[in-house]
Amino acid sequence: MDFAELNPTPARANEFSPAENSDQFDAWAKRNDHWLRQTRPKSRRAKRERNKEPLILCGHGVSLNIDRGRLTIRDGLTHHPQERVTYQFFPGDLALPPRIIMLDGSGSLSFDVLAWLSEQNIPLMRIDWKGEVVSVIGGSGFAQVSERVRWQLETRNDPERRLEFCCDLIAEKLRSSLRTLNGVLPPSSGQALAAARAEAGIDLLASRNVRTVEDVRAIEANAAAAYFNAWRDVPLAWRARWKYPVPDEWLTVGSRRSTSRGRSATNRNATHPVGAMLNYAYAALRSRIHIEAASEGYDPRRGIMHHDRDDTQAFVYDLIEPRRPIADAAVLEFIRTTSFSGADFVLRSDGVCRLAPQLARKVASLGMAA
Repeated sequence: MDFAELNPTPARANEFSPAENSDQFDAWAKRNDHWLRQTRPKSRRAKRERNKEPLILCGHGVSLNIDRGRLTIRDGLTHHPQERVTYQFFPGDLALPPRIIMLDGSGSLSFDVLAWLSEQNIPLMRIDWKGEVVSVIGGSGFAQVSERVRWQLETRNDPERRLEFCCDLIAEKLRSSLRTLNGVLPPSSGQALAAARAEAGIDLLASRNVRTVEDVRAIEANAAAAYFNAWRDVPLAWRARWKYPVPDEWLTVGSRRSTSRGRSATNRNATHPVGAMLNYAYAALRSRIHIEAASEGYDPRRGIMHHDRDDTQAFVYDLIEPRRPIADAAVLEFIRTTSFSGADFVLRSDGVCRLAPQLARKVASLGMAA
């Protein structure tokens, strides 16, 4: 089975190459190698400690096969020269990752791998270049607990219970946003305004002085506008801009919204590095929540606040709301303490920004930890 079969819009190989000249190829290789070193484990597990870290794969030519009962994984190529890493796991191995994430790229796996992953209860998730979860396969699958699914359906179908759920959910998101605003961002008028709006929203939701879910959404949107506006002036540090130039808009975080040519404003198809990083972090977090919800017996499709979504992750979009600001904090701290290079990103002809594969691996690990 080719990974391209699991991705309806596979990326072209040349979109991974920043330019055709040797200087930029060298920079691309050096930066990918830099981020690859950043994602290697910093410490070893205790001898009898089970692995808690997901295995994140990227690049071209990834392969997963079963060799004499062992799962053999070969990571992909993202630059040259690169030493390819091979992982081998026996059934029941303490080193087995709790989940495997494939970031875009290409490769193949066998049907035997799916059966092996199911037996070991390890899900395999694929995230495309836009930071969207396009598939969740393997693992033990969805085994619903009837009482929990019944609770989802009854809460969704009862207007009062649904409204109460939404009020509690968004209030917790705003409390989480406050922790990010106060803990990561430096003091500023924008930060103070965002904190004030979050506090006002929390008080309004706690008073239950809201009549509809649309009122809750309006409170959330009002707070979110100030929240992301408080990010706008956070600077990004760039290395050797004279050699690898970037747009002036990339010197600060700027707006969360992005517009690529021919499309309306949207958070997808990010035109700014921070937007692209947030998309990857959110996708990794969604994949984790999807597995958690299913393993606890909930139906990921039965959303309550997001019940009108026509996809398989409506309940996941509910559960992710309070945890988005945690992923935000990780990404904000990362960009405030990191010097980037123009070679870390590809700016496509339509203005969409893509992350270098090894940088995407690093950012996905931030989202998985949220």
